[in-house]
Amino acid sequence: MKHVKSVALVTAVSLLGVGLVGCSSDEKKEESSANWTGKITIWDGPRWADDKENKYHWLEKMAAEFEKSHEGVKVDIVQVPWAELNDKLGVSLSGKSLPDIAPIDISGNGVNPTFVKQGAVEPLDDYFTAEEKKDFYPNALEAYTKDGKMYGVPAAMTVHSLLLNLDIFKERNVEPPKDGQWTWEEFTDKMKKLTYDKNGDGSIDVYGFSTYIKNGYYEAWPFLYMNGGRSLNDDATKFTFDSSEAISAMKALADLKAADKVAPKEMGSGDVGGTWKAFAKQKTVAVEPWATWAISAAQGEKMNFMVASYPSGKAGKPVTIGGVGGWMMFDQKEDGKKKVVAEFMKQLSATEQQVLSAKSYGTFPSRISAMEQNPFADNVQMQQAQKLTEQAVMLPRHENWKKIDEAIQQQLQLVLNGEKTPENAMKEAKSKVDALLK
Repeated sequence: MKHVKSVALVTAVSLLGVGLVGCSSDEKKEESSANWTGKITIWDGPRWADDKENKYHWLEKMAAEFEKSHEGVKVDIVQVPWAELNDKLGVSLSGKSLPDIAPIDISGNGVNPTFVKQGAVEPLDDYFTAEEKKDFYPNALEAYTKDGKMYGVPAAMTVHSLLLNLDIFKERNVEPPKDGQWTWEEFTDKMKKLTYDKNGDGSIDVYGFSTYIKNGYYEAWPFLYMNGGRSLNDDATKFTFDSSEAISAMKALADLKAADKVAPKEMGSGDVGGTWKAFAKQKTVAVEPWATWAISAAQGEKMNFMVASYPSGKAGKPVTIGGVGGWMMFDQKEDGKKKVVAEFMKQLSATEQQVLSAKSYGTFPSRISAMEQNPFADNVQMQQAQKLTEQAVMLPRHENWKKIDEAIQQQLQLVLNGEKTPENAMKEAKSKVDALLK
């Protein structure tokens, strides 16, 4: 209620020049907000499990608490696998059947320009004071800002990193990279030493490295950035993944399997679950790149591992992909409901919830007040990953990014499968991407 009053005060001050008619309208909106009852529909993907392996327990608890403090409001939770979330939102946008709240894919880059362009996302500036906005890291808030408006609540930040199985390094007497930093030459040398026939049957049982290529996933991309190449130019108007810097990096990554033989045949075409299983369960791969969530998952598997940077290439310094995840409010017709939905979004992204997510789900808080509570004080691997945020670059922001991503990823997979040269693959990608950039 305190928040509702503060919004009313700000609104009243800003409308002093409008007159009594405007004030009366605001009072009606305020009254409408206070009395609104009904159902809020929220989508979410699985997060950390409780002792019953329920990966939605946190959101269920949040919903129950909100319903208790907002009599007459029901929160309907729709469980959506993370891999299906973007496609499901796109289909729902076309069918005009969007939820009230949904998370933005944790690997993504904040505001989806398509949703904003079509008016499907509600701006939230009326519900967050300037003081409240100051508690978010500027780059996190910027990811949810378009044309000066706040189109979502940043709830967490992530960064991709390399996870190293130190048991395999020890078994092969290979030194891990000092301070988690290595050049491409040092990286490939160690991958060769980590690839071996463990049981002496003449076949390779353990590989140094593996990853996959998949729409919407960017674990492999920092390798492609290591020589200075990028997918699009800075203002996202030109396709640049056919540059010599990018092509040379693609060839180097593909050669890990084709020439150096330090990656399994599945590298590139494997799925997320299978790749993770090879690393964390079967322990047949020594090094894999993952988003931040994998750190807490590896800790849950009791693995002996460390976090390292991607190797530095010709650009001379390591680079990684960063992301900002959060919540968006979709198309609302009632002012009263809009305010209640915003209040629930505030609850979901509150300082204490971000600290809990940091400790339980392996994300970096987007709130300064949450990070000030030092949630990683006893978590060395997360401290290592946090340092990599300084190397992070964001994905390009373009309203056709989903289609651009698909056009590029399809060709990258063919490169890693040895079916196309990087030059031919990027020539094909460019022909599709250029049309999407016009």
